[in-house]
Amino acid sequence: MNQSKREELVMNNIPNWITGSRMILALLLLLPKPLSAVYLTVYLLCGLSDVLDGVIARKTGTTSVRGARLDSAADLIFIGAVLFTLIPVLKLDGGLVIWIAVIGAVKLASILTGFLKFGVFAGIHTYGNKATGILVFMIPLMLPFVQPSLPVAVVCTVATLTAIEEWMILLLSSRLEPDRKGLFF
Repeated sequence: MNQSKREELVMNNIPNWITGSRMILALLLLLPKPLSAVYLTVYLLCGLSDVLDGVIARKTGTTSVRGARLDSAADLIFIGAVLFTLIPVLKLDGGLVIWIAVIGAVKLASILTGFLKFGVFAGIHTYGNKATGILVFMIPLMLPFVQPSLPVAVVCTVATLTAIEEWMILLLSSRLEPDRKGLFF
């Protein structure tokens, strides 16, 4: 393999390496005390990597189905780690915890629908999913200023609508469109 081919291969994989780093960073969230300085630093690095991988992929023209799938997997790992570490700390009432579990069940049904229909574990990068991700990301940063139940309820509302939308897209679509922006787009 010649030098330019190697450089092209490296450039094409940088967004995927960043996404992979987010998977590792998300798992590292399981180690420090939730909401400690170390936790928040790793948390912010996860957010930064989530922004950078997509921006770099679009700017370099290296977006790919594989990259989109990796991004969805990294998002799931991140959300799972955040839920696992923060739910006990936030001391949410049972209704909110059940609501979060129901959203998770709808997301799981959506992922399974994509697998049964298209043969892949599918996640769709809708505007709603992006909004949900941003809102989830903001919760730990807002905790010094607001009671957790308010931002969690807002996130759950948006996440519920988004999860239903994504599931509907997968149920109604004849082909997988991972970058579809919404049900009516």
